[in-house]
Amino acid sequence: MTLRNRMNLSANHKFKRFRPAAVLLGLLVLLLGASRDFAGEATMPFTEYQVKALFLLNFTKYVAWPTNAFAGTNAPFTIGVYGENDFGDALQTAVAGRSVNGRSIAIRQLDGTNDPAGCQILFISHSAEKPAGEILDRVRTLPVLTVGETDQFLQQGGVIHFLKKESKIRLEINLDAARQANLKISSKLLNVADLVKGKP
Repeated sequence: MTLRNRMNLSANHKFKRFRPAAVLLGLLVLLLGASRDFAGEATMPFTEYQVKALFLLNFTKYVAWPTNAFAGTNAPFTIGVYGENDFGDALQTAVAGRSVNGRSIAIRQLDGTNDPAGCQILFISHSAEKPAGEILDRVRTLPVLTVGETDQFLQQGGVIHFLKKESKIRLEINLDAARQANLKISSKLLNVADLVKGKP
């Protein structure tokens, strides 16, 4: 084998190894143009929760909800935040002026007295007053995309776990939990996850 062939094989191997990370970055870059405030800061490092906010918005494009997930044809698409709001203004900024299939996007701050059932996405903060498993039990069979950042989130029945790895936010997905919630996750999103639990 010639030196050039060996170099080509090595380059192809490296490309395959880094392709999921590149696609994941690409999904975020697509959103930068959708958020004026974030786009203006594109040359600056994003904070952890700016990245997570952009992911939450992006999930609306790569997950399909059944029609019974909404109270009516004019009901907004609701993102619930359970626990302390570590996003600050980042989540509100990310969704400003955006819509999901013609529905406006609403942000709801939840605590132990609120019912998370009306949300299409439920982000469970590490600072939630109740354990993530207890909250997940309340919405397990409802069409709610649960997203969390605590250890064992997938094992407790969550759908998407934010994993911080080498100072980057990566994804882990529980397809079994998604099926139980009657949610369909695009292969494009599955392909960029570090782990897909329940993949056929």
